[in-house]
Amino acid sequence: DFRLRQTLHRRGRIQMSTEPAMGRSTICGRLATSLAFFVLGAGCSLLLQGCGDDNEGGGVVVDPGTTTTVTTTTTVTTTTTVTTSTAPRAGSFLVIGDWGWDANIHGGVKSVACQQTIADAMKEKMTALGDVRFVINVGDSFYPGGVANRTDPQWDTKWRNIYPKVVRSVPWYSVYGNHDLHYDSCTCSHDLEQCAQVNTNTSDLDYFYMPNVSYNVQHENLDVEVVALDMNYQWANQTCKYTQCPDACFEFLKSREEKAFEFFYERMSSSQAKNMLVFSHYPSDYFKAYPKFLAELSNASRHHVEFYGGHRHNVDNTSVISIAPNSAWVVGGGGGWGCESYGKEQGFLVGEIGLDGAVTTYPALVNYSMCCEA
Repeated sequence: DFRLRQTLHRRGRIQMSTEPAMGRSTICGRLATSLAFFVLGAGCSLLLQGCGDDNEGGGVVVDPGTTTTVTTTTTVTTTTTVTTSTAPRAGSFLVIGDWGWDANIHGGVKSVACQQTIADAMKEKMTALGDVRFVINVGDSFYPGGVANRTDPQWDTKWRNIYPKVVRSVPWYSVYGNHDLHYDSCTCSHDLEQCAQVNTNTSDLDYFYMPNVSYNVQHENLDVEVVALDMNYQWANQTCKYTQCPDACFEFLKSREEKAFEFFYERMSSSQAKNMLVFSHYPSDYFKAYPKFLAELSNASRHHVEFYGGHRHNVDNTSVISIAPNSAWVVGGGGGWGCESYGKEQGFLVGEIGLDGAVTTYPALVNYSMCCEA
């Protein structure tokens, strides 16, 4: 047991889109090897569908078209000054996805040991870096069907009791994944109060920070803007049939994705940040039918863009559609569901932000045998 000491001074201007709105890095080849619902019979086979597979094709209702801007200052105190890089940094962050393992319904990952090993590796990496400012969570946080509300015991069993306190001592910027939507009333309402994962309180680290289904967070002192996009219409056929409103669900998810695209284009146009850290539950290769979106992700004329997605259960930058000269990653190897046939990379992503504003990203992986059979 140890105490990590680091003083994180985060000054962010947080701009939330309306009801669902939407979307010089050096990619290093460094590998940091640092490391309920019971469903019976046919129900099990149904819930086993809907995961990433290359073979498968507020309390206030905000008036559409408006935005809400909140300015906050947050200081989190925690311990050590040990770092793993000799390059001077302004700060760092972690990225993870597809992690909320369930004992009753899961894919190829047979025990919680994989998720726990990755969580412990995140703690070790945060200790070594000493300046992690936030975690980006690309969704599928609670297999198989999400949390029903803020008192759902899965907040404890699959998040708070798995990830050490130091890993949860910084904000987790999150989006919904398809599995998160099955039991969440957010799928069936425009009222953000119905959304079990939505949380607008920047200081409430007992939950994710998700002020809307799509939103942005500006870190001016890091020259970084984080943009979260709800793109779950990409998997509506495999999501809506498990919700409380199968027919209405399609329209809700479609509306949110349309607003997410609009929001992304607006932020790319108006943001003054050097770096845009953009994420959704789905990686770049899910947007082949959206050339405008891919073109803007590839646009380096005003910003460097990092695009993170999950859904597919690996951590790599080779299975995605390239957005060069910018960078795209799939970060779905968080230990919650399974492993892919094409790769054995399970873990999370590390991002380091240099004093010159350059973002360096690289995977931190765990032993594959802890997750799936070799």
